[in-house]
Amino acid sequence: MTLDEIIRHRRSIRRYTPQPVEREKILACLEAARLAPSAHNAQPWRFLVIDEPGLKDQVAEKAFTGIYSSCKFAAQAPVLVLLLAEKDFVANRLARVVQGTQFYLLDLGIAGEHFVLKAEELGLSTCWIGWFSLKGVRKVLKIPRRYRPVAIISLGYAASRPPGDHIRKNLEEVAWFNRVEG
Repeated sequence: MTLDEIIRHRRSIRRYTPQPVEREKILACLEAARLAPSAHNAQPWRFLVIDEPGLKDQVAEKAFTGIYSSCKFAAQAPVLVLLLAEKDFVANRLARVVQGTQFYLLDLGIAGEHFVLKAEELGLSTCWIGWFSLKGVRKVLKIPRRYRPVAIISLGYAASRPPGDHIRKNLEEVAWFNRVEG
């Protein structure tokens, strides 16, 4: 598939088959994410791949409980990938103070998108999840304080895919040349 085809085809998948994901495919997705650009080349991303079934179940139980239970569909995915931010980067801390922008979140977004697009190219499906218990995940995985959990990507083979095209605004509604319109 071309990049345009991958982008048009990619969907957030919430139903997975139990088929395990090949380690080579996971590594290819991680490599694509690792190559993402970042502010001041800080590369603040870290990826914790959880593919051991017992541990994955523990993580899902802690991550998707209570007010976060709407995301417990992710427990059926064979793999959960936790995106972590390394918090000790001067460029990101200074930018937050001066500009009010947390560039490490943008950087992790770019790396995560590289990951999910590579997964789509390889015939895998994903769902980007930001709604989960940070405390629960931190506790069950014993994550050191210097890392901040930012997102979870469920990864596996789709049991079903939503039909049709994404519903998106027209390009003229979201992009302009030389001045803001509307």
